[in-house]
Amino acid sequence: MHPILLIVFLPLIAAIVAGLGGRWIGKAAAKVVTTGALFVGAILSWPIFLSYIAGNAQPVVVPVLDWIRSGDLQVDWALRVDSLTAVMLVVVTSVSSLVHLYSWGYMEEDPSQPRFFAYLSLFSFAMLMLVTADSLVQMFFGWEGVGLASYLLIGFWYYKPSANAAALKAFVVNRVGDFGFSLGIFGTFLVFGTVSIPAILAAAPHMAGSTIGFAGMRVDTMTLLCLLLFVGAMGKSAQIGLHTWLPDAMEGPTPVSALIHAATMVTAGVFMVCRLSPMFNTSATAMHVVTWVGAITCFFAATIGTSQNDIKRVIAYSTCSQLGYMFFAAGVGAYGAAMFHLFTHAFFKALLFLGAGSVIHAMHHEQDMRYYGALRKQIPFTFWVMIAGTLAITGVGLDVGGGIGFAGFWSKDAILESAWASGSVSGTIAFWLGAIAALLTSFYSWRLIFLTFFGKPRWEASEHIQHAVHGDHHDHPDAEHADSSHDTGMPPEGTAGYHPHESPLTMLIPIGLLAVGAVLAGQLFHGVFINTERAPDFWRGAIAFSKQLATAAEDSPIWIKLTPTIAMLLGLWIAWNNYVRDPKAAGAFVRTFPAVHRFVLNKWYFDEIYDRIFVRPALWLGRLFWHRGDERTIDRFGPHGAAVAVAAGNKVVARVQSGYLYSYALVMLLGLIGAASWAIWWAR
Repeated sequence: MHPILLIVFLPLIAAIVAGLGGRWIGKAAAKVVTTGALFVGAILSWPIFLSYIAGNAQPVVVPVLDWIRSGDLQVDWALRVDSLTAVMLVVVTSVSSLVHLYSWGYMEEDPSQPRFFAYLSLFSFAMLMLVTADSLVQMFFGWEGVGLASYLLIGFWYYKPSANAAALKAFVVNRVGDFGFSLGIFGTFLVFGTVSIPAILAAAPHMAGSTIGFAGMRVDTMTLLCLLLFVGAMGKSAQIGLHTWLPDAMEGPTPVSALIHAATMVTAGVFMVCRLSPMFNTSATAMHVVTWVGAITCFFAATIGTSQNDIKRVIAYSTCSQLGYMFFAAGVGAYGAAMFHLFTHAFFKALLFLGAGSVIHAMHHEQDMRYYGALRKQIPFTFWVMIAGTLAITGVGLDVGGGIGFAGFWSKDAILESAWASGSVSGTIAFWLGAIAALLTSFYSWRLIFLTFFGKPRWEASEHIQHAVHGDHHDHPDAEHADSSHDTGMPPEGTAGYHPHESPLTMLIPIGLLAVGAVLAGQLFHGVFINTERAPDFWRGAIAFSKQLATAAEDSPIWIKLTPTIAMLLGLWIAWNNYVRDPKAAGAFVRTFPAVHRFVLNKWYFDEIYDRIFVRPALWLGRLFWHRGDERTIDRFGPHGAAVAVAAGNKVVARVQSGYLYSYALVMLLGLIGAASWAIWWAR
């Protein structure tokens, strides 16, 4: 039996056991079963990945069963394993298994642990189905599966209205993207007569330049198909326009944030574009669109991250921005660099999310960074691993003697160099937007570190801490103060008699292992992903790897290579100046540029615009159909109207039924007179 079968289906079995049998086997057994299944998957995945690096493995398709036979549509359920799949296998299983273990400590007090771990395993199964898909229909199955599981996980605390609203928002926004993805699948089947990914990619170059009828127009066939498929990627990977669900998804437990936003669901769109890269390469227009969307998202999300006060929302917008890097890398044809950043990002972003969870755990579920401070001595292990994650995401490294640096240094710099080397207008603009985003990334990442771990304690003003120390009750204090301040002044200082403590080992071990990945993943694996000598042998056609572009990126001018480092240092200096050297400087900036701060703090007003354009009209239309259409028209003249007529007729008839014989005789006589009169009139 091929190990891929165990890797994919063990999480499904574990989800069924924990979900349906959790009451009988208990919390501990449910955690062991689900976590063990993912660790087995991770143990089996790494040898597959390493065998492709060593050049000892060939792509293989493992059949599972015959799935759909309907006319010309034939879909086999089969698991494709190649180098691209191998990368995703180690990412998904490694992060998922560590998130499962981390959840042992983080969710210890939750009474619904079997349900939570069942949802986690179901999510992992759906993601594994997506990345091993051999057909677009099978990919869509996994695509919708992760959407369903994310809805369940984001809304896990269903008794919180905010969690329910966030889960519903994620579900609805993703339906918009998924509608485009489904249209792309329909169109692809119409054009190619198959949904088999290898068959489509083999035939795609022959369709370049052809046209197809769409919406009463003749349009380029491959451009239309790629853009429709890319709409699905925009929704799943939270690109600008369809990004609004991602920050609200922070309402779910922190392990969910790490699992969804670090390495799994949000990277599905990047994976899909890279998997279909030969198809996208046939349309220059589609490639330009992918580049523009990714570059704008990269810059847009980074600006918002600079003003957020909720520690998880800062990291969420950071995820959105980093996904933009991946997309504009794919848009300029640097698919290897896009997948490399996906790979490294999985480690340092999962580390930052889980590290933030450790901080939140220490601060009694307080998430507002303005109420932190001086935590580096209280939770030293968490501090150092988050420093490692910050060094990775900001791209700290030196391009000397072959280069040495943290994970993001290798992957982010490769993307920026590839964008410049592409020579296109969109690639050049993407380079500059990416460089500015690198500065902003450094600023908000170090701002998070300085506000959380440096300065003086600012715990006294936190209602969560007050509740922990004094037992004062407040439903959800962070909902009031998070993102509500229009200045960055710090709250009153004081310790409130509370002493933060380090998280349990079940939480510290996963973030320690992720820290190793954040430090070494780029250094160890950059050659196989992007190097012009090793990468072609590693990818072996799994993606459309351009050796010419990779060579041009490696030969970029020295100022191109130094730009990300300069941007990183400048962002670090601004954060240090505003939050360590002179903490009043941030407030002075806000007072000097209040309109800019409001614009960024309110997330470019996307939610407000969508509320005016879509939500309010939809609610108005719903109320119109409900009150005037259903209640006042259909019900009034339909079932309710009939019931009223019957009741009125019943009252009339009841009056006639008096019970007196002479009344009945009179009615009979009147009836006979009426009948005789009618007969006489008819005879004439």
